[in-house]
Amino acid sequence: MARLHEHQGKALLREHGVSTPSGEVVASASQAAAAARRIGGPVVLKAQAWITGRASRGGIVFANDADEVESHAEQLFTLTFGNFPVTELLVEQQITIQQEIFVSLSIDDAAQSPVLLLDFEGGSGIEQRAENVHRLPVTAAAGNVDRAAVEALVAQAGIDASLQERVVDAIESVPHLARQIEARSLEINPLVTTTDGRVLAVDCRITIDDYAVFRHSELGIEIARELDHPPTHLERVAYAVEQNDHRGTFYFAQLPTDESESTRGLVGFHGAGGGGSMMSMDALSNAGFMLANFCDTSGNPSAAKVYRAARIILAQPGLVGYFGSGSGVASQEQFHSAYGLAKAFLELKLDIPAVLRLGGNSEERAIEILAAVNEHVSAVVVGFGKDDTPKACAARFAELVEAAKTAWEPRPRSLPEYVGHCDSFAIDAGRVWINVDQCDPEATAILIEYGGGIFRDAGGYPELAVTAEDAASRDSELIACEIECIRAGRPVLFVDLLLEGIDDDSGRPVGAFLEEKGG
Repeated sequence: MARLHEHQGKALLREHGVSTPSGEVVASASQAAAAARRIGGPVVLKAQAWITGRASRGGIVFANDADEVESHAEQLFTLTFGNFPVTELLVEQQITIQQEIFVSLSIDDAAQSPVLLLDFEGGSGIEQRAENVHRLPVTAAAGNVDRAAVEALVAQAGIDASLQERVVDAIESVPHLARQIEARSLEINPLVTTTDGRVLAVDCRITIDDYAVFRHSELGIEIARELDHPPTHLERVAYAVEQNDHRGTFYFAQLPTDESESTRGLVGFHGAGGGGSMMSMDALSNAGFMLANFCDTSGNPSAAKVYRAARIILAQPGLVGYFGSGSGVASQEQFHSAYGLAKAFLELKLDIPAVLRLGGNSEERAIEILAAVNEHVSAVVVGFGKDDTPKACAARFAELVEAAKTAWEPRPRSLPEYVGHCDSFAIDAGRVWINVDQCDPEATAILIEYGGGIFRDAGGYPELAVTAEDAASRDSELIACEIECIRAGRPVLFVDLLLEGIDDDSGRPVGAFLEEKGG
């Protein structure tokens, strides 16, 4: 589920009549000091990060004046949660709390309806007080909760009589707001009453249903997926790939990394199928490796999609190896993925070990395709099938990494010399180049065999047997032609797929991703 930052959630609450402490979002220590002067009096500084327990991790500090604020802010901006730096702070007025209330709207999957949770102790430790939490049903159609029931609970909690109606109004607004923005969960913890007679939402967490994000552009959500950090550059690149190519699924997320916790280094991980991917990730962790990312290409993805996924994984510096493993029983044709992986490894001249477990339909053909990569790169590329366990694959991977003792550095693609100087035609998000001068009946036969009807023989030379529009969507077959020509020692065709955000218009790498560790 897509998340909102605390300050975004508070802005929505204010629009629905729920007051919050005076505050401003800042991006530098000097801005924090200026905000503190405008707010006046003691303030609290909160790192804007999609995590819980910020206080215990040093992400929340208190300050009495602007000088103190600037000093504390400088320290907060040096923090990273995982390997994701703090880039924004919320500077808020300090308040004197009289009573705390926990308010949370969530979806009860068993009951298939929303439920409102109330606890009149509030604050941290709510999990340990589950028996004290009141559960109130919410109507899904209107987002209404029984106001009389809320009023009774508020009165029983001993809240100041003069504030009870405002507390009830604030609680009642939670399901209304959640319904309006299609939130899967909306939590205020705590909603407080203050010694000076105010009712304020001091902290909040909101997650939006991924499938509803497209209807709420006003929320400014970049990626409609659950992340525990703002999207990185590579995550944005990957999400654009998924949005532009719906053949199969593609999920990519960079993970918090602390190389001091790994005995063997960072790994680029490429899964296929959720459950099998989890087992494979565990096998890598148990072997002493740390994952730089999670990636999944499943549901019968195109070769082009797998190629782009591999390119994105290999845009991360410092990897000691590339490990791919999924369920091992996938019904999709594994050779499509093998062609996409082979293309990425060849273009980037892979020099770190790669172990790929491509179990499922046509796995033998997939393993042969991967094995052929070894003739053209300095790395060792090994393919495994469904009968090979993730543990065994991880053990072989560890042996190869130990022998290689090298770390990956992102680099430009290696393109054939004939690119830009021979016949070509456009395809979706790319171009196909054919070095016709080097074609002969043998090369033409390869293109016909693996092209799936795209090409025909024209006197020993290839020509399109379909319309240009049809050929434009057949990148999987065209990538198969490219790799099979290379395997046969007749590299006459190249599928040129620029990856926006990683390649510039000339095909060179975008500098930003090379300089930004972790994407």
